[in-house]
Amino acid sequence: MAEWTATDPASTPPALREILVTLPSTPPASPRPYSEVDLSSRAFWDRTFDEREQSFAALRRGELSWHQPFDAPFPHAETGFWAATRLEDITFVSRRPEIFSSAEGIAISPLPKQIQEMTAFFLMMDPPEHTTFRRLISEAFTPRQVARVQSQIAAGAEEIVDGLVGAGSVDFVTACSGILPMRTVSDMIGIAPGDREAVRHAAEALFAGPSPAERAAGVDPLGFMLSQIELLRTAAIEIARHRREHPADDLMTNIVQAEVDGHRLTDEQIGAFMILLSSAGNDTTKQTTSHTILALSRHPEQKQWLMADWDGRIGRAVEEFVRWGTPVMDFARTAVVDTEIRGTPVLAGEKVALFYCSGNRDETVFERPHDFDLARTPNPHVGFGGGGVHYCLGHSVAKSQLRNLFQQLLTRIPDIEIGEPEWLPNTFVHGIERLPAYIP
Repeated sequence: MAEWTATDPASTPPALREILVTLPSTPPASPRPYSEVDLSSRAFWDRTFDEREQSFAALRRGELSWHQPFDAPFPHAETGFWAATRLEDITFVSRRPEIFSSAEGIAISPLPKQIQEMTAFFLMMDPPEHTTFRRLISEAFTPRQVARVQSQIAAGAEEIVDGLVGAGSVDFVTACSGILPMRTVSDMIGIAPGDREAVRHAAEALFAGPSPAERAAGVDPLGFMLSQIELLRTAAIEIARHRREHPADDLMTNIVQAEVDGHRLTDEQIGAFMILLSSAGNDTTKQTTSHTILALSRHPEQKQWLMADWDGRIGRAVEEFVRWGTPVMDFARTAVVDTEIRGTPVLAGEKVALFYCSGNRDETVFERPHDFDLARTPNPHVGFGGGGVHYCLGHSVAKSQLRNLFQQLLTRIPDIEIGEPEWLPNTFVHGIERLPAYIP
């Protein structure tokens, strides 16, 4: 983490100084004992997914548990959080925005609300405000634009695999997984070809943070994140302003012209949407792609089952791709009234962490949850959220990318050899940083 503190203003990134001075010097005492299972330490998140799952499985067998707040490089007022690890608890909280609010923050870490708002846009809103802004974005996706996006995805998948055939030894993440999602975002928004690499790098850096070399050189993680946010925000605002003066037959023109109940998106809101789209619409599908190709290489019988009836089976298979990969591991909500979850009292103002990574392995819901099973049905996973008003707006685009890309990969390069992954240490994204592959 950063080497600055709130008591050392000279080392604090300027954009954070005003935020930090409003924060308390020390958090209040916890109102109750913490769980013996430590979900908050760096050591816990440095474990493998399967090792962490053993702890989540233990928590699923008990009542709702209370945990220490995550470490933060600045003071905060959080005393802890409740861990929703069962799928039933995740969906219960997700579908009751009048009780469990998103407006105070969606990060499980004690990240200032103002910083979260820069990247989350309408994810940090509750109805009716959230309803208005979600409708504004939805209005831009006319049937004509949806057809255009689908065509762009299909063409992009084919072009990516064209470049992979005969590539030999590659990093699959760089050569394949990371290309189509950000290309789709760039096509949708209208990012110029010459700017796309910078936009892609900024979008990925929001989750990954500075590179090992940058961290070793003392680059501040939060300051680094803010610089990536500014790049993405500025790119979208410039395009939006241009489209207001020079409309075209594209999605950005629809976005700037969309109106619901007298509301239109401002430049700043379009910038915020770009940040959300670049992060939520990029790294999630990228990581699902990497997890899926790794799982298919480890379970060739699943690939054989899928290819025996592609058209009839790919729908079910994509749902298992997402459940298995669970690219977003957690989000949070804040109780706005005193309530309870499965009989456990939760007080107003307390945070509830929704651990999708645990819900998607819930043995009370999924038969053989630790098996990669493309025929799984039903498959009520929470890979796109736990339902309710914040269910992923881009789920159909993500599924289209996965269908098109894997159709190209599995029909044209059926004998890809996949090596051992290098994992991205992260408390939010279930990430594969590098994945060696040999492509004949």
